[in-house]
Amino acid sequence: MALDLSGPGLSDPGLSGSGLTSAQFAAIAAFRYELRRFLAFSEAAAAEVGLPAQQHQALLAIMGQAEKGPPSIGGLADLLLIAPHTAAELVARMVEAGLVIKTPCPNDRRRAELTLTPKSKALLHRLTAAHLEELKTLEPTLARALGKLSRARP
Repeated sequence: MALDLSGPGLSDPGLSGSGLTSAQFAAIAAFRYELRRFLAFSEAAAAEVGLPAQQHQALLAIMGQAEKGPPSIGGLADLLLIAPHTAAELVARMVEAGLVIKTPCPNDRRRAELTLTPKSKALLHRLTAAHLEELKTLEPTLARALGKLSRARP
């Protein structure tokens, strides 16, 4: 999803005439702050169990695709918004760590399917439970931040 940053007023550092209000800036700042708070919690929780944040996100993406079938490396790259070669390196590290099993696709030998190991499933269950608890505490704050965004619209 590309953003069009060439719109009116965006080349002007003061944004005069852009129609944007200080309430809109404050609402977006508050929302981004709450997102960062959650991401900081998530990164710390993953580190606590010995996972880099990107590996945690990859495991979550793989588990989240379970009903659709095992994703490929390219599919994981799409889910993580990263380049395929970056996903391949990430998968190699996770295979080495015993977190992911890479199996040739039975229908297409050029494609590898990714599945979680029992070790990664146990880590992911622990992390997901902690994340759901954290989201319960953040929900009111996130809802307020989203409410400010909708009220700040022109």
